[in-house]
Amino acid sequence: MNIEHFALNVSDPIRMADWYMTHLGLRVVRCLGEPPYTRFLADEAGRVVVELYAHRKAPLPDYAALDPLVLHIAFACADVPGTRARLLGVGATAAGDITRTPEGDEMTFLRDPWGVALQLVKRARPLLEANP
Repeated sequence: MNIEHFALNVSDPIRMADWYMTHLGLRVVRCLGEPPYTRFLADEAGRVVVELYAHRKAPLPDYAALDPLVLHIAFACADVPGTRARLLGVGATAAGDITRTPEGDEMTFLRDPWGVALQLVKRARPLLEANP
């Protein structure tokens, strides 16, 4: 089986989707123009989809209160320090320093303007190898 998407109940899916598109390179693949204002966003590779919606049938999580190790969205990037600085300049906040694992992975945690934890990671060796 393949994962089709994962979903986050958020306060403002329209503005959040716009921020993710503008600053993280995601694109809308489906949206709903009425409540709960669902936005399905695909990554640049078209492999992963995140669903953002404002569903009042469920409690809105306090993402900012969650430790990034509990929940985060990880983005692969070639330049962790540069991408971190760029995102800090457009509304993200720091949630940790840049670290390097013994395997050579470079990573850091940020929070988007709505408090959701984002991880920027440059792997020494990709988690998934491209198909030959």
